[in-house]
Amino acid sequence: MTWIPGRTGFRYGGDYNPEQWSSEVWAEDIRLMQDAGVNLVSIGIFSWVMLEPREGEYDFSFLDEIIGMLSDAGIDIDLATPTAAPPAWFWKAYPDSHPVLRDGTRVGFGSRGMVSPSSPDYRRAATAIASKLAERYGTHPAVVMWHVHNEYGAPISDSYDDNSVTAFRAWLRTRYGTLDTLNRAWGTQFWGQTYGEWDEIDAPRQSASVSNQAQRLDFQRFTSDALLACFTAERDAIRAHSDRPITTNFMATNCPSVDYWKWAKEVDIVANDHYLAAERTDNHVMLAMDADLTRSLAASEPWILMEHSSSAVNWQPRNIAKRPGELARNSLQHVARGCDAVMFFQFRASRYGAEKFHSAMLPHAGTNSRVWREVVGLGGELASLSEVAGSRVSARVAIVWSIESFWAMDLDWRPSADLDHRERIEAFYSSLWRRGVTVDFVHPSADLTGYAAVFAPSLYLLADAEAANIREYVAGGGILAVSYFSGIVMANDEVPAGAYPGQLREVLGLAVHEFLPLRDGELVTLDTGATGSVWADDIVLTGAEAVANYTNGPAASGVAITRNRHGRGAAHYVSTTLASVDLDRFVESVLDDAGVAHAVLPDGLEIVTRESESQRVRFLLNHSDDAIEYEGNQVEGGAVFVVRENADAVPHYGA
Repeated sequence: MTWIPGRTGFRYGGDYNPEQWSSEVWAEDIRLMQDAGVNLVSIGIFSWVMLEPREGEYDFSFLDEIIGMLSDAGIDIDLATPTAAPPAWFWKAYPDSHPVLRDGTRVGFGSRGMVSPSSPDYRRAATAIASKLAERYGTHPAVVMWHVHNEYGAPISDSYDDNSVTAFRAWLRTRYGTLDTLNRAWGTQFWGQTYGEWDEIDAPRQSASVSNQAQRLDFQRFTSDALLACFTAERDAIRAHSDRPITTNFMATNCPSVDYWKWAKEVDIVANDHYLAAERTDNHVMLAMDADLTRSLAASEPWILMEHSSSAVNWQPRNIAKRPGELARNSLQHVARGCDAVMFFQFRASRYGAEKFHSAMLPHAGTNSRVWREVVGLGGELASLSEVAGSRVSARVAIVWSIESFWAMDLDWRPSADLDHRERIEAFYSSLWRRGVTVDFVHPSADLTGYAAVFAPSLYLLADAEAANIREYVAGGGILAVSYFSGIVMANDEVPAGAYPGQLREVLGLAVHEFLPLRDGELVTLDTGATGSVWADDIVLTGAEAVANYTNGPAASGVAITRNRHGRGAAHYVSTTLASVDLDRFVESVLDDAGVAHAVLPDGLEIVTRESESQRVRFLLNHSDDAIEYEGNQVEGGAVFVVRENADAVPHYGA
């Protein structure tokens, strides 16, 4: 991947929406940006109606002026295409571009977000404005990168309008070729759904009972591809006039409609938006998980934190303000995990509109505020760490992340309402985080040979080639750990012949004859003293050894945890939701099997290392309120230490 041209060190800044302000305010804002050390701003994200007030009539005077002012001030520009907010004239001219929800509701104008991604009128209008922008600013020295659209897939993604149905049929023709192939893949003989003509196929709308699950899975795939086609159309229109890097902002762990493994191959630089779940006491762990997934999507290349908040957001049930020092600690946590650009939404707080209560770099309280002082301080901190930019984060442990598996698992009529792929991923990740183990995320088809251990906490769906890849990894000496309800179906949500888990039966050395989901609140015990909930399996060993057995519950006296030698490696399996301390012991046993060093860190302490050819830098982040002593370093509550190899510890941002 490429990187933002023009200067070394970290990029720092945020979204700037000058259309909300007078030019006198622009001058003040630019002076304040300079005070804060801002060197990159994103502009134009929601400016379509200003740039094209009537279809085909363009007015770039507003952009000319603000780009000139930013350029004169030495502030670089991430220029956006404004296609997340089509103007009112567009909706009046092209009413069939409105998205339609699964229940048939037609979504109206007045918010932000996507139109029907399959609307030919939208595609034409979006690529036209992107092309005009690139013609005018594609070689401007201050425009160092391009930002297409905004948060594809949010707030809605899939649309059930007529344009989408037509495009879905075309997508299915490409995927399957013939109706016979499609009917076999979807199992349409069930409930008499067999199709005889392509135009009999509709989008999987809300129906009387459960819709065909393979059809719904394909519609999810189609939707991600349709959104991606919108991005690539605009990207290619820009590329015809500009050689600067082009990206769009992902929402790595928080956009369930987009397959980012595919998307990451189409952007020049991976960029991500992240917002804390304010009320979660472990939201710093979830931040780390999101950052690790983003770095993995970027193939360990530097990436951009395109948006995060200086304090509270405005859409959660309770929008809790960040505590003193948290703004910088959150930012440096992303830096520790590989990002080389720290950006906020937004620079100046809005006085009106839906996001007027969202925090900003410059809050309503102005420059005599704690938030502004911390924003200025963070600019200085990033400048002092400039030599860290460009270094990398490496990991010996991976977690499998398959959005297609999540799509399939989340469909209707699964064996238990308590099945939750996200919960299992979070539980395993959190256990590894507490042990100071840095994690990459991987697609199930990825090259796994560089990892000592691979965890699959939730891998319900596995295509044949993906299952073979995992078997080969273990046979070659890898250590695999799998949680329940994994390897159950193939690519089209069909159960392979034989006992569960057909896709992982060989590598795990066991057969599951029956799922034994537990009642709400029911607990089971293991002969190791561990406690489980949610799930159990009726397991028959076919080569694996029993590590633990159930002492009660529906699988009483049956196997609970196993280990199987497979080739030069081994595969571990756990068939229940272990209590936190018991899951920790299971994770430790897997790490020990893989020869991965680990140690329980003091509560709240996070340690991450970035390395380059010339230096090794460790970030020690204290997320607790109390000081922590670690290897001779006193890390104050809420503070960050950056330890350079062969150098003294450098404290950063104590609370």
